[in-house]
Amino acid sequence: MKYLLCLCLLLDVLCAVIHCHHGDICHEVNNTKLPDGTENLLTHSCDKQGSNYADFVFRFYKQAISKEADKNVFFSPMSISTAFAMLAVGAKTTTLSQIVEGLGFNSLPETRVHDIHESFHKVLAVLNCTAVNITLNIGNALFTGTGYELQETFLQNTKQFYDAEFMSSNFHNPEEAKNQINTYVEEKTKGKIPELIAHLDPSTVLVLVNYIYFKAAWQKSFDPLRTYEDDFFVNKYAPVRVNMMQCDSSYYSYYDEDLSCEVVEVPYQGTARALFILPDDGKMKQVEDALSKETICKWDNRLDTRRLNLRLPKISISGSYNVKNLLQEMGITEVFSSNADLSGVTSSGNLQVSQAIHKALLEVDEAGTEAAGATALILTRVLHPSVTIKFNRPFIILISDKATGTILFMGKIVDPTKK
Repeated sequence: MKYLLCLCLLLDVLCAVIHCHHGDICHEVNNTKLPDGTENLLTHSCDKQGSNYADFVFRFYKQAISKEADKNVFFSPMSISTAFAMLAVGAKTTTLSQIVEGLGFNSLPETRVHDIHESFHKVLAVLNCTAVNITLNIGNALFTGTGYELQETFLQNTKQFYDAEFMSSNFHNPEEAKNQINTYVEEKTKGKIPELIAHLDPSTVLVLVNYIYFKAAWQKSFDPLRTYEDDFFVNKYAPVRVNMMQCDSSYYSYYDEDLSCEVVEVPYQGTARALFILPDDGKMKQVEDALSKETICKWDNRLDTRRLNLRLPKISISGSYNVKNLLQEMGITEVFSSNADLSGVTSSGNLQVSQAIHKALLEVDEAGTEAAGATALILTRVLHPSVTIKFNRPFIILISDKATGTILFMGKIVDPTKK
């Protein structure tokens, strides 16, 4: 019987407040450098030339919006890339090179594939060591069929680089195995992703799971008493009613005249930030076509402090993706076929990825990202004139970690009223 590998990617987002208990690891940072002193392959460096993780982020976004025209899009590139990088530990030949190139490392010599895993190891260590006022938990797990043996090297490397948990599953009873994995994911994401997997085939022998959970409060919260009902224009002929938050304060912002869009950085407490991009009417495609590491770097270099009356809609949306289809169109094909070379996973061979699932959730309210209760910050009356920026039409959001320079989540809000 041909064995199938069910690869499940998970993400969930957003909420605030925990200490990292790995003090020694946290103290070791700056983890943006590899042991040999070279730059981490995942970091968003404006000085670094060539392909990297940021290229994967924007390529995946453009592939996702091509399939979700005029719909909300939200996903975690960090979750997807981590799961496939972990799988690459056991991939060889063309299967390995397609994964490596698909994740944005196409200019990387084969001898430096080890650096990919070292880069993920360093970044995951930093991300899991957030400050007291932010929660960011990322983890990985391998669910292996009862009696099915994995290569010792694969087990050692997934533990060393990805701190993977290992659990045994009875895939001969697919319902039992599905419930075991979904329960694990639900617990790790604080109940936000209750059903990652809809079904499992009895021929499944291994399931890889990555989860990410993020919760943070705004550095400057929005006063709930100032939230009001307003129109949000899905298009200029189709307004929907939303709860619009507002805050008068100083923000880093920039108007890009070349791309006709407003860019506003809204920081969370800690090292995370949300970058909101509001294209002018009719300019969304122009902005999306230009999205790249270079464009983000240009915006970051030109952000300047302005007094704003910032108006953002409250958001509660989710995304569910068949990552297999999207990645196949991005050139990662062999791992999903009978030609997959995953001989580094198990010596028995005949493995291929049959499912690649990704789910994401975004909730934004006055306190921060995800409902987290009332805010403790009181806003004073504005004493200086301010510029009003109202996000009342489709916009793009990026949530990133400034300590590592990595994009954690990305999406497009077309209709905040659609779940």
